[in-house]
Amino acid sequence: MNKLSAISSWSGGKDSCLACYKAIQQGYEVKYLLNFISRESKRGCFHGIESRLMRLQADLIGIGLVQKEVSPDMQKYEEEFKAAVNELKGENIKAMVFGDIYLLEHNSWVERVCADLKIDALEPLWNNPPENIVDELIRAGFKSIIVSCKADIMGRKFLGRYVDKNLVEELKKKGICPCGENGEYHTLVVDGPLFKRKIEILKSEPVLKEGFWKHWFLDIKEYR
Repeated sequence: MNKLSAISSWSGGKDSCLACYKAIQQGYEVKYLLNFISRESKRGCFHGIESRLMRLQADLIGIGLVQKEVSPDMQKYEEEFKAAVNELKGENIKAMVFGDIYLLEHNSWVERVCADLKIDALEPLWNNPPENIVDELIRAGFKSIIVSCKADIMGRKFLGRYVDKNLVEELKKKGICPCGENGEYHTLVVDGPLFKRKIEILKSEPVLKEGFWKHWFLDIKEYR
């Protein structure tokens, strides 16, 4: 029996990675990792990861990465998103994988847009308890580090830390979602069962960024 083919939405972080992994376990053949980067910064729109670093991830995973530059305007973003998926889907792509957990507005947007594109929206993590998701990530062997976090609720000391059981316990005591689903923190996956080898971070420095909210960002300068 031929496998169903899919595109996986890719941020470089733990949730998109685990969702992709689970879709593969469910029998889907993930043809592409689709990633959107800021037209201004050339970094991932939400995690701020350098585009070249995500290309290294994809090389180590062995799935082609397609990166598209997008604008910050939400209406234009949707148009650019649809155009990118339409370019890739051809006749054989039947679904797109997303790493949403419980934010209804995200899920509703995904369902609507995928319906417009006439493909299925796959949400392997949806409605699972966040603590269970992190536990599954850790037990599967994925290694992810924190590359950004909100300054007012976490802080600089969390940058570069691995997502492990100790971190989960700290976040729970602070009343923070263990998955950071509300944008409390973002991650970079550096190793795991999909990877040929671990990504080594050789040089990085913390940067405090101002904006709609202050957040600490790990500027990764050298890696292999």
